[in-house]
Amino acid sequence: MRRIARPNRLLPALLASLALVACQDGQAPLFSPGTADGLLGGADADRGRRLIAERGCTACHAVPGVSGPASRVGPPLGDMARQAYIAGLLPNTPQNMVRWLMDPPAVNPRTAMPDTGLRQADAEAIAAYLLLDAGRGNARAP
Repeated sequence: MRRIARPNRLLPALLASLALVACQDGQAPLFSPGTADGLLGGADADRGRRLIAERGCTACHAVPGVSGPASRVGPPLGDMARQAYIAGLLPNTPQNMVRWLMDPPAVNPRTAMPDTGLRQADAEAIAAYLLLDAGRGNARAP
């Protein structure tokens, strides 16, 4: 007698397939550039790109428009405007992005990302770049 595969063995594969379908590239940004601009108080995205290069963020992250080593320590930071969460924890808003950039261990003590001592204005500029330019075809090479 032949046994039919039990549904509980197929369930994880089905759920994984559904999760992949939900993560399609065609997903619209969570907020438009104009909306994010207002929330970031007119932060300078180009300055943010320069700060990403100067602060060595590419030692751990791949950042569109910023040259650096091919690193896979931290997640790639392209298309951040399409991400629902920052660090898998905070809802993706410009304010939460700034909060995370200023002191990641205060948000998640178990994170590998260190507190880099960013000032508010620097964190806002980096957030502006990540949320407005990186991954949208606006990223400029340094």
